[in-house]
Amino acid sequence: MARFPILTLALRSISNRAGTALLTILTVAISVTLFLTVEKVRHGARASFENTISGVDLIVGARSSSVNLLLYSVFHIGDATNNITWDSYQAVANAPGVAWTVPISLGDSHRGYRVVGTTPAYFEHYQYGGGRALVFAEGRSFETLFETVIGAEVARALGYQLGEEIIVAHGTGAVSFIEHDNNPFTITGILAPTGTPMDRSVLVSLEAIEAIHLEGPTGAGTGLSVEELEAMDLTPNAITAFFVGLDTPVVALRLQRQVNTYPTEPLQAIIPGVALAQLWGIVGAAERTLAAVAAFVVLTGLVSILTAVLTSLNERRREMAILRALGARPGHIFTLLVTESAGLALAGALLGTALTYAGLAGFSPLLEARFGILLPTLVPGLYDLAIIGTVTLASALLGAGPAWRAYRNSLADGMTIRV
Repeated sequence: MARFPILTLALRSISNRAGTALLTILTVAISVTLFLTVEKVRHGARASFENTISGVDLIVGARSSSVNLLLYSVFHIGDATNNITWDSYQAVANAPGVAWTVPISLGDSHRGYRVVGTTPAYFEHYQYGGGRALVFAEGRSFETLFETVIGAEVARALGYQLGEEIIVAHGTGAVSFIEHDNNPFTITGILAPTGTPMDRSVLVSLEAIEAIHLEGPTGAGTGLSVEELEAMDLTPNAITAFFVGLDTPVVALRLQRQVNTYPTEPLQAIIPGVALAQLWGIVGAAERTLAAVAAFVVLTGLVSILTAVLTSLNERRREMAILRALGARPGHIFTLLVTESAGLALAGALLGTALTYAGLAGFSPLLEARFGILLPTLVPGLYDLAIIGTVTLASALLGAGPAWRAYRNSLADGMTIRV
């Protein structure tokens, strides 16, 4: 072995076929880049999905499925099966162990974006991304009756700025024939991007929701002045749902049972983390399919190495014969070809990993701002080393087939000229 340094021979052999070797390395690099990118984004998407709402111990709404309650209260998708009376809300809000509550009222929209009736406490207690609070990019929270705060996506898509007036419409469709145009809302705040449904929300006060529906849910709004409305008791009779924060998480299961068995009306309390995991189990099939496709792309890259080695065997018969004539044993030939296969895969995997992290470093701010995908780390770790090692080992195993074929070639066969 001393006379035949395998690694040196492998490097020289690869350099003699630099064009083919470079294309093979690039193929592996692209496949590894795709696989690692999919994996990083997939895990980041799941973590961000599970952190769409955080800091909330319970969500309470009318009795339905836990996923449905989560969808309409957090993601603003679908509608509630029923509303909750204000008395029931107050009963839960005043229960022992409850630190704070945030009521929400749904049912209206603005040009396809959901209108959320709530209180200023929403901006104080709503968190996302594992404890990140809502931040105003411009302006402030609503204070008077017909003021509104809009999400970043609403402002960007519709070109809104502070001080502009918008009209709230009845229903949740993108097009509505019933608008509460007697009572326009003035934009006083624009939220910073969160990558959550908050970006596509229009937030107003509960009292404003009551005011625009004084003359019926399908009317144009109320003709009363702001002074007259502020003098009235606009406490809602019912709300859609509410978020609950507890003094200690230990109280969660006990309060959940009390809400679920509430005798006055059918209520349901869910733990957001549990419901999010259930929802991900439903929608997560797509990302698992994408991961499988990426894995097959890596396999394609490895097969390209096998193809390159196999197609070069006949051209290298004389090279192998010369090595044998110089004293190389069949085992040296076998080791040489396996080393070449592993070396090509290692170079491709290292390049692919470098490209992955370079790309993620450049696009991670966009992923967070536009899609809410928070990538946990941009430093290679043990998982990446495991992928590099797996790709290298798999390539070595695949290269063992052509290497065994070369191993069995005799010196006479190698020196024979075939026409």
